Amino acid sequence: MLRWSKSRWKNAQAAWSARLRQRMTRAGLAFTLAMLLVAIAAFLSANNLLFLILAAMLSTFLVSGFIGGLGLAGLELDLSLPAHASAGRDIYARVQIRNVKRWLPSFSIHLSMLHVAGPPEPVAYFPVIPGAGQVEQSIQMRFEQRGAYEERSFEVSTRFPFGFTERRETVTIRHEVLVYPCLDPQPGFAQLLSTVRGEIGTTSRGRGTELYRIRPYEAMESSRHVDWKATAHTGQLQVREFAEEQDRSVLIYLDLHVPASLGTGGPWFENAVDCCAYLAFELGERRVRFRFQTQDFDRTSPDESDVYEILRYLALVASRPYGRPDVPNEHSSVHVVMTANPEQLSELGWCVGPGRIADHMLTPANWPK
Repeated sequence: MLRWSKSRWKNAQAAWSARLRQRMTRAGLAFTLAMLLVAIAAFLSANNLLFLILAAMLSTFLVSGFIGGLGLAGLELDLSLPAHASAGRDIYARVQIRNVKRWLPSFSIHLSMLHVAGPPEPVAYFPVIPGAGQVEQSIQMRFEQRGAYEERSFEVSTRFPFGFTERRETVTIRHEVLVYPCLDPQPGFAQLLSTVRGEIGTTSRGRGTELYRIRPYEAMESSRHVDWKATAHTGQLQVREFAEEQDRSVLIYLDLHVPASLGTGGPWFENAVDCCAYLAFELGERRVRFRFQTQDFDRTSPDESDVYEILRYLALVASRPYGRPDVPNEHSSVHVVMTANPEQLSELGWCVGPGRIADHMLTPANWPK
């Protein structure tokens, strides 16, 4: 005798339920049971009144299913997504339903989002869609992984008019949306960004607003920089000299070479991609000049491209088991390197050398926590 486990029974039930275009509700089951009892009583008693009641109940049940199916007929679904979307963040899209039936409206339309695993997720409800009309509503969506998405499946259902059955149809909308990596700070990301920002700022003589030093007056200098308190104290003209902030650029390097032991496209590489995306987005928002580089991609923001071009690349980037990293050609920048091959990159000159003030090489062994 075959015994199904509880999980197998639920999976089989979900698969069978997904194939049904019409499902009986609890109200429908109760109505069917009542109709069965009336039918038994009518046949046992041969009472014409009970037969009339049974006929009315049967016609009500059939008309309910027909009207429900007619309400779903002629509906067209359209979805408008925002231009920028990142994994792990809720986004708001506009869903539009058109009723191509000229005279007949549709009532009590439920819209649910279908997932690969799990039950449908209700996202919108439309009380009425007039004939030859359209309605739209903002819905909340979420993409858990980066990458390119070309289609999305929805389920349109209704229990109108009596709620005895639920009629439903599956609609697949074809669209193209590119989902960026997660831009939310994960453990250690915010601290790394704060450290890098603190290390790229240097102070030198210039025309800033912060006091650099007080020195003796020189010929042909403007009198508006004279410090009268220091002049009175020393007896000689003294002027204020201000500091100018000069920001060093940041170089973010992502090593696409991932050893087979870590698995190409494994958790470490995905974390590295998320970290690069977070740093690039935050530095771009703060208008800090940075360069992002891999074995097959090299862009400087904001000189050559905006930060969204880098995010689009990171949305589709994939690791590869072989590939030699590049030799660094920008030694004055702050190096932030993501690599699973620290020895190889150190031999090539990454994050080494005299006079360096900020170097960060993130590997699977020292990943921030």
